[in-house]
Amino acid sequence: MTAPLRIGFIPLVDAAALIVAVDKGFAAAEGLEVELVREVSWSNVRDKLNIGLFDAAHLLAPVAIASSLGLGHVKVPIAAPFSLGINGNAITVSPALHAALMEEIDGDRFDPMATAKALAKVVAKRRKLGAEPLTFGMTFPFSTHNYQLRFWMAAAGVDPDEDVRLVVLPPPYMVDSLKSGHVDAFCVGAPWNSIAVDLGIGHILHFVSDILVRAAEKVLAVRQTWADKNPDVVAALVRAAVKAAEFIESPANLTEAAQILAQPERIGVDAEVIQRSLVGRLKISPEGEVRESGRYLLVGREEAGRPDPVQAAWLYAQMVRWGQTALNPEGVKTAMAVFRPDLYDAALGRRPPEQAPAAFGAFAGPVFDPDNIRGHLEAFEVGRWKA
Repeated sequence: MTAPLRIGFIPLVDAAALIVAVDKGFAAAEGLEVELVREVSWSNVRDKLNIGLFDAAHLLAPVAIASSLGLGHVKVPIAAPFSLGINGNAITVSPALHAALMEEIDGDRFDPMATAKALAKVVAKRRKLGAEPLTFGMTFPFSTHNYQLRFWMAAAGVDPDEDVRLVVLPPPYMVDSLKSGHVDAFCVGAPWNSIAVDLGIGHILHFVSDILVRAAEKVLAVRQTWADKNPDVVAALVRAAVKAAEFIESPANLTEAAQILAQPERIGVDAEVIQRSLVGRLKISPEGEVRESGRYLLVGREEAGRPDPVQAAWLYAQMVRWGQTALNPEGVKTAMAVFRPDLYDAALGRRPPEQAPAAFGAFAGPVFDPDNIRGHLEAFEVGRWKA
């Protein structure tokens, strides 16, 4: 048995593999004693991981990259040996904004280009009337939520820095902010989109898998120096998380997994809401309309747990596109080195797969090539990047 580990997490369904690994005993079976610490904000999780109050953390994938690059905070190299979730986010809008978008939409309302063009019309109308810009909530400047919102709206010419407001809110505060009218919409992970719909105050406009077919979301993060000193512990954590992900993905275990996650000290919402998120069958409107997607959230299937450095390169490209850092070859290399498929493969005692799953499948723009980030950026008209 190793010394007790303290691992921080945010109450989100994509912490499932970590929570189940501990509460179902997979971590203990690997000789690990783990204390899970529930936090409310990503800055808390990042800071406590960086200074050593946490040994590991459920962390936004872009935060792990930003920390390794020294963006927005002190530079602390991070290693991510396990991917806790692929996809899992959604864009939820207020009833008023939903009505305005549906009034302007031309085409399929589940087509992100159609809704982005409708948003552009709504933004133009509001500007003409002298109304306040629409406000969108996202979880952190270095977050997939931020980049996914920007990628979506910018595809139709909406400048996320000029035409709307983007504000940072901790995930558990999104619903109250929509209810109070402080935001008109938000992008967040499960279960908070479903909570807004159940309360009758929101419509789920898009699953993020409408915008990017496969996007890295959260990672199991450790400090690189800690990983170097504790390779056996890292490997044990990966194995426990893999076993937990397999347990969660088995239909026979769905009810039990949701009940584990629903506990007050874990996610703390009704198990039925969590179960909907795990199977990707979500109520999307207060009237009860349901939408289903097998790609809504991938916890373990389709190699979801194996970190993909190409995903890290895409996230780095978004940081460059929106002016958070400058493009340079060393930055790309550092970003890609955060995602550690080698540690994942070593923990499981296996060879790398011959072919990695296809990344992204974005609804707009060119196919992403990590060897040509400049070309990726030049394909977009809206952005803060300068060649």
